[in-house]
Amino acid sequence: MVVKIGIIKCGNIGTSPVLDLLLDERADRPNIDVRTVGSGAKMNPEQIEDVVPRIADFDPDFVVFISPNPGAPGPAKARELLSEMDVPAIIIGDAPGMGKKDEMDEQGLGYIIVQGDPMIGARRELLDPTEMASFNSDVIKVLALTGAYRVVQTALDTVIDGAAAGNIELPKIAITTDKAVEAGNFANPYAKAKAMAAYEMAMKVADVDLKGCFMVREMDKYVPIVASAHEMIATAAKLATEARELEKAGNTVCRTPHGGDGQTLAKTDLMKKPE
Repeated sequence: MVVKIGIIKCGNIGTSPVLDLLLDERADRPNIDVRTVGSGAKMNPEQIEDVVPRIADFDPDFVVFISPNPGAPGPAKARELLSEMDVPAIIIGDAPGMGKKDEMDEQGLGYIIVQGDPMIGARRELLDPTEMASFNSDVIKVLALTGAYRVVQTALDTVIDGAAAGNIELPKIAITTDKAVEAGNFANPYAKAKAMAAYEMAMKVADVDLKGCFMVREMDKYVPIVASAHEMIATAAKLATEARELEKAGNTVCRTPHGGDGQTLAKTDLMKKPE
């Protein structure tokens, strides 16, 4: 059976650019068919009302909606619309989604809250397109190398298996530091410590950017605040890279590719085939 997956991207968090790619990294996975629709950078209710219904034309077996802050007006509208559709749906969001878990439970929605996927420093004095892209590349590096993306991969692969068997169980996951590094499967304790530090820093970046974007009004104060948050995520990305290099030095990097039948394989020895 080929499982049909609908993905709706509204606005952007660090998980958004690679979400569909996590499910089919070689573009040859035979047991899934994915369609992605999106609203671009904006995530207001009017964009949501236009974009979300479009995924129904694909007749998906389940839907994944990803955006910043599941409690914001636009994502809240998306949750309302998805809860009314006759298709299982999963919300992927950042840390503010922690406050909406009960609502999502009541709406019959699954969720994956990526706590280390931080808000960007959206002040015009700092954030031009180059800075935006650089920030997101650092976030991607942290989430990939600490193990957070593998938590997302594993959760959605489980839903895919459930859809194929006719028994979908929606995930209800908050990706903490412990969950991320457990999925990272680090053999070197120093690598694990660096990964933990990187993820913890990424979570703190959101707090600093929240302060700089919404709580401080004076330009001479908020500009260095958001700039400091971007320096923090850059340093976190370096720590995550150092963790990866330690694992590479010991030939213990955990890899979980998808196999020829769509199943998840695993290996650590670079020169061996995954099983």
